Amino acid sequence: MPSEKALALVLRTTDWSETSRIATLWTREFGKVRALAKGGRRLKSAFESALDLLTLCRIVFVRKSSGSLDLLTEAQVTERFPRLRQDLPALYAAYYVAELLSDWTQEYDPHPTLFDEAVGTLRELGSPEVATGPRAARFEMVLLRELGYSPALDECASCGGQLADAEAVFSPAAGGLLCSACAAKARDGITMSAAARAALGALGEPGEGWQQALTESVRGEIRKVLSRYVTYLLGHRPRLLPYLGS
Repeated sequence: MPSEKALALVLRTTDWSETSRIATLWTREFGKVRALAKGGRRLKSAFESALDLLTLCRIVFVRKSSGSLDLLTEAQVTERFPRLRQDLPALYAAYYVAELLSDWTQEYDPHPTLFDEAVGTLRELGSPEVATGPRAARFEMVLLRELGYSPALDECASCGGQLADAEAVFSPAAGGLLCSACAAKARDGITMSAAARAALGALGEPGEGWQQALTESVRGEIRKVLSRYVTYLLGHRPRLLPYLGS
């Protein structure tokens, strides 16, 4: 079988045998790939430290038939993100990014925009000028959009009606904000202020609007909404979510 080349982010590794390991990789060209790295556990292997968690590397692999693991033949480090090791909240946020990509995406379903956003997030987390909470929230909004789950923020997610200018109610089950009539029937409603609604919308827009300064209260509202929404869509609470600040 012919070899494939890709730029990949290491999301997870598990031991396979005394000498080999299985790597879960998020690639720009192919989406999620699970591959067997023979000899990957040896101290002096062909992969060296390229399979460390949250490492960006260039890989060569052989695609196997459906249901079988691909075979990783080469991996060379392209970039590491050293600031993550110096900032615990940033490291937790980075682990959260890896968890969502690993658990939520499908194999061989590429999303180049999501790949670029993930790498951009890891590069910026831990920077003094970048707030960890909003940067993680920005990644979540891009992921939701790329996977087809963008929340409805401009009209009622249930009936399509107009939303009030003041505070509104977000329903994870409905997939967005609700008008007053629909909100009265919702059992999972989360009240959002007008400021939090506007900030959440800016987080998902192209450009640098997500970098706006937000009050602690608004950041808390956004974290509550995104945490509930992501948990609802996944069907379980992400393991790193309790460690994620606003």
